[in-house]
Amino acid sequence: MSKPTADPAALELGVDRSSPVPLYYQLSQQLEAAIEKGRLAPGSLLGNEIELAARLGLSRPTVRQAIQSLVDKGLMVRRRGVGTQVVHSQVRRPLELSSLYDDLEAAGQHPTTRVLRNMVEPAPAATAAALGVPEGTEVHLVERLRSAHGEPMALLRNHLPAGLVDLSTERLEATGLYRMLRAAGVTLHSARQTVGARLATAEEAAQLAEPEGAPLLTMERTTYDDTGRAVEFGSHIYRASRYAFDFQLLVR
Repeated sequence: MSKPTADPAALELGVDRSSPVPLYYQLSQQLEAAIEKGRLAPGSLLGNEIELAARLGLSRPTVRQAIQSLVDKGLMVRRRGVGTQVVHSQVRRPLELSSLYDDLEAAGQHPTTRVLRNMVEPAPAATAAALGVPEGTEVHLVERLRSAHGEPMALLRNHLPAGLVDLSTERLEATGLYRMLRAAGVTLHSARQTVGARLATAEEAAQLAEPEGAPLLTMERTTYDDTGRAVEFGSHIYRASRYAFDFQLLVR
């Protein structure tokens, strides 16, 4: 089956020649935005560079440089005999109290979930401390592989107080954990979160379709309800090639 070819005219591309921003960079930013917003879907072909250059009144080297910058970011790939093809968009997630499922859905990324483990277990020390329960207390463990556009994005491990919410595998694969908590009457109020990075183990790399030793983003979060009770402790890893956290910094 042939891949869809993007219509450059439908993307409303354009450049400002009076701007000090290089023309190739203006074009690359517009193409990247089109990828992130789903107007250039994964698998679609960009089309002929010569035609795109002519339509925008740009030189072919300028267009080639713009596309190459997206190839270097891993958003596009040049395939011999096929052309330039969109590979994926990198998810940029704001640091706020939201779930990965909701963020992916809002970005038009079509999230899917595969539950790897769904069980009750004695709370390890770190989990017990995060949830504010004695070590060894029974807690619910859920491990999931979250994908977007059919491509692995993250491995999610969450511990919750036992009996807090019905955590059936069917529901976990159909929606996000925070939606399930809210539907159960849990009011999410605040969270403490730590973001880090490390290299993928062989097992993690296989699950995330990355080479062993690939960079991963890590995130640990403890979420509290409006009474101050800890309702979830998450320990997640994300593909650094597909995922980024956005920060907004304010001067005090």
